[in-house]
Amino acid sequence: MSEIKKLQAGDKAPEFCLQDQDDKKICLTDYKGKWVVLYFYPKDDTPGCTIEAIDFTGVKKDLEAKNTAILGVSPDSTKSHQKFIAKKELAITLLSDPDHTALEEYGAWQLKKNYGREYYGVVRSTFLINPEGNIAFAWPNVKAKGHAEKVVQKIEELQ
Repeated sequence: MSEIKKLQAGDKAPEFCLQDQDDKKICLTDYKGKWVVLYFYPKDDTPGCTIEAIDFTGVKKDLEAKNTAILGVSPDSTKSHQKFIAKKELAITLLSDPDHTALEEYGAWQLKKNYGREYYGVVRSTFLINPEGNIAFAWPNVKAKGHAEKVVQKIEELQ
C-alpha cells in the first residue's frame, strides 16, 4: 500500500476506466466538458450506501440539468451493482473497482479499525470534478444522510 493520497480542489482528477453495472467500460475522459460527482462507497445494499445511492438518484434530474453526471464506485462486482440497482430502483451509474485502482488513486482505500481489528476498506468520500477534469471540491469521510443535497448546493455555488 502506498501513502494515502490527499486530493484537493485544483488537483487534476486521476484518470480511470472501470466497468459499469452493464459491463460497459466507463472512463473519466468520457465526461470531458461535464461536471462529475464521483462518489466512493463501501458496499452495495448496506444501510448507509443505500441512503446515499437513493439520495443521489433523487437529485439526478437536477444535476443532469446542471450538466453533471453521477458515478458511484465500490469494490463490488458488476453483478452486485445490477442487483442493487434493480432492488432499490436506482437511476445512477455504479462502477466496479475490485482491484481498488480508482479507490487508491483517490485516497478512498484506507486502513480502517473496527473493534480493535485493522483492515483495508473504503472510506466514504466524494469528489466534484469540473468540466476541465480538475477536482473542484472534495468531501473526505462523508456521512451518507443529507450528503447528496450538500453536493447539489456546492455545484450551484461553483457554476
